[in-house]
Amino acid sequence: MGHSHSHAEEAPLTRPQMRRRKALRRRAVVLLSWILVPLAVLTAVAMLFMWPNADTGKAPATNPYSAAPGASIVTGSVQRTISEDCSLNAGGLAGTSCFIAYTAVEGSADVPVVVSPDIEASRPVRAGDKISYLDLSKLPGITGADNNGAKYVFMDFVRTFPMGLLALVYAVVVVAVARWRGLRAMVGLGGAFAVLAWFILPALAQGQPPLLVALVGSSAIMFGVLYFAHGFSVRTSTALLGTLFGLGVTAGLAAWSVDAAALTGTTGHNAYQLANLTDGMSLSGMILCGLVISGLGVLNDVTITQSSAVWELHELAPHTSARELFTSAMRIGRDHIASTVYTIAFAYAGSALPVLLMVSLFDQPLLTALTGAELAEEIVHILVGSIGLVLAIPVTTAVAVAVVKATGKSPSVPPVHREAADSKVLDPA
Repeated sequence: MGHSHSHAEEAPLTRPQMRRRKALRRRAVVLLSWILVPLAVLTAVAMLFMWPNADTGKAPATNPYSAAPGASIVTGSVQRTISEDCSLNAGGLAGTSCFIAYTAVEGSADVPVVVSPDIEASRPVRAGDKISYLDLSKLPGITGADNNGAKYVFMDFVRTFPMGLLALVYAVVVVAVARWRGLRAMVGLGGAFAVLAWFILPALAQGQPPLLVALVGSSAIMFGVLYFAHGFSVRTSTALLGTLFGLGVTAGLAAWSVDAAALTGTTGHNAYQLANLTDGMSLSGMILCGLVISGLGVLNDVTITQSSAVWELHELAPHTSARELFTSAMRIGRDHIASTVYTIAFAYAGSALPVLLMVSLFDQPLLTALTGAELAEEIVHILVGSIGLVLAIPVTTAVAVAVVKATGKSPSVPPVHREAADSKVLDPA
């Protein structure tokens, strides 16, 4: 039986069959184009219409220390650290211990930088660290005769080198493993952040409708990232269609849940400052936009994987019926759903760990803690993102099955020969 099946796979197509397959392939491509091209045009037109105007909105916020004449922010390298009497450098009470980091700046002597106790308790300043500090030595109140004020105050660590090194290692690992496709994915990621920085954030700050900003910006990101990283193909178009469907579901759920759950966006310590710095931006609208954007990466992952799974299953068994192909692909999809739901939940739990810890220390019922302002936003993030993700998988699978049956071709090389060819690619020797 296996022998006859192999001959069926290798049997050449007749001319009418080839013509019919080409016609079906063209029909599927045209159908996908009829759907995706208008969506792409609509996305581009909406972006142009809502593009932030540089002449509107409030002036950019200035450095909070620039209003103090004579104050400056300096970067230096820590030479040594010591605990000493506060009255010597910080103008504090005698007998109180202060953490001092003697910091060198090129062309000047070491200066005693006062480090706050919470920094020392969390991640102590060490010799060799590069830090930035506030130089108040030229202010009149500091340079008076008594000379008791804190002249140099720690601001932050300089993280350029370790973060740059991590980025370099990340790029090397991605290119080494994924090669050209990995490089394209990283360039696409750069384009996605460009859309975020130049369109989504300024549009939100200028009071544009958050739901439209999220939908348009996210759609533009997905069009660019998917086609750039995976190439222009029917397989990629199928995944993009499933992604856009999931994006629409997520946006609709986000709009409803933000209003129904009364998410105000005022729980963060920067909320009111952000509202004052922007031109009428809604804090709840910012949450809505964040709900849509936060699910893009995982949504893109599951749709492209599911679309690829359908094609690979079809290549292995090209004569499988559409129903059997859908059922087989959904077995993979269900495993992907289970693992990805955990991924979303733990990703949000990790980012909200300080809030979770703080809430756990409160003496209150569990239900009150879960539905309180501190945790409600994170839980809604998890639920909305997971629903959009789960619904996108069967839709992507169904579209992929329909398209692959119209455009997919039987393997030109029998499976045994293909495995041998693959082994030669992996082991040229």
